[in-house]
Amino acid sequence: MATKQIRTPADLAIHGAPPAFEAPLHVGRPNICNRDAFLARVGGILDNQWLTNNGPVVQEFEDRIARHLGVKHCVAMCNGTIALEIAIRALGLQGEVIVPSWTFVATAHALYWQGITPVFADIDPATHNLDPDAVRRMITPRTTGIIGVHVWGRAAPVDALQAIADEHGLKLMFDAAHAFGSSYRGQSIGRFGACEVFSFHATKAFNTMEGGAVTTNDDALADTLRLMRNFGFKGYDNVVHPGTNGKMIEVCAAMGLANLDGFDAIVEANTRNHAAYQAALAGIPGVRLLDYDPAERNSHHYIVAEIGPDCPASRDAIVAALHAENVLARKYFWPGCHGMQPYRDLFPHARLVLPQTERIAGEVVILPNGFAANESVIATVADVIRTLAV
Repeated sequence: MATKQIRTPADLAIHGAPPAFEAPLHVGRPNICNRDAFLARVGGILDNQWLTNNGPVVQEFEDRIARHLGVKHCVAMCNGTIALEIAIRALGLQGEVIVPSWTFVATAHALYWQGITPVFADIDPATHNLDPDAVRRMITPRTTGIIGVHVWGRAAPVDALQAIADEHGLKLMFDAAHAFGSSYRGQSIGRFGACEVFSFHATKAFNTMEGGAVTTNDDALADTLRLMRNFGFKGYDNVVHPGTNGKMIEVCAAMGLANLDGFDAIVEANTRNHAAYQAALAGIPGVRLLDYDPAERNSHHYIVAEIGPDCPASRDAIVAALHAENVLARKYFWPGCHGMQPYRDLFPHARLVLPQTERIAGEVVILPNGFAANESVIATVADVIRTLAV
């Protein structure tokens, strides 16, 4: 709950007034749905003394997620980054792989960490997703794959990317870290490309505290993924494939099952908050809230505001003012992967082929959402922005 009303610049903390919120208001404070159901499952885990190594709760979690998404296989992992790395290796990607720069840096790191060169393609400014024409321009004889990212949970151009991959003999997978609960042409994200990779980190709409998964309809790929997440073991004392330790633990699966049962409530809260932000920010010059396609499902987890050149206040000034009020708004994914190390030094001229990424990176700010936000919080956040911008 806000501790003050903001009507004039003198009411802003950056001008010496006390902050609007006593405790920090985070963008991604964890959603916890049913504490009692989670704790009951934890008690069962402790009683069983089966804490990891593909225990019964992980198996139940995988089955529930696969059925929820309408996909044959869900291979649970310890986190989304390891899930990306294992999926990339299981698909045999090498050389160069095309990715957006407008994504969390883990997408690029998962390639670079394995000696693969991420090649950054530009985005469509209307969707913030990969531009298929830009992808085509970045294909070289060394290209082996494309990783599409469903940014903000809004589906990447799946069909266009699949057509490009088929035409050039490339592997296509998707980073679906933002997209649990989203759909593409009415079908749940999780079934497209060779596989899709989810993150269930604590800050996501659906979380397992920490975790991730790879989903696929490819039986052979699923078998390989399961081997690779457990050191390549097939039965006792029988290693048949190179692997690592990518297993999800039982307690994380228990949190996932409790939150899966409450996921509809999370989506309802986020959707209500998104509508409240739309109303509260309406009419502020140069401020546009990224909308979601009403014909598709989405968790509405990300409140994405673009602060354009017509706004009297810059994006960075707005972020600074919000931080002073204890609203920890974020400049995701500024400055884009191409502006971070090691890619900034490896590709010093990347910005020349990423004009839309560069522009969007300078305009986006992510605002708080989830159970921690409500109409009163949203009204105060909007008052800060309006006071600066009008």
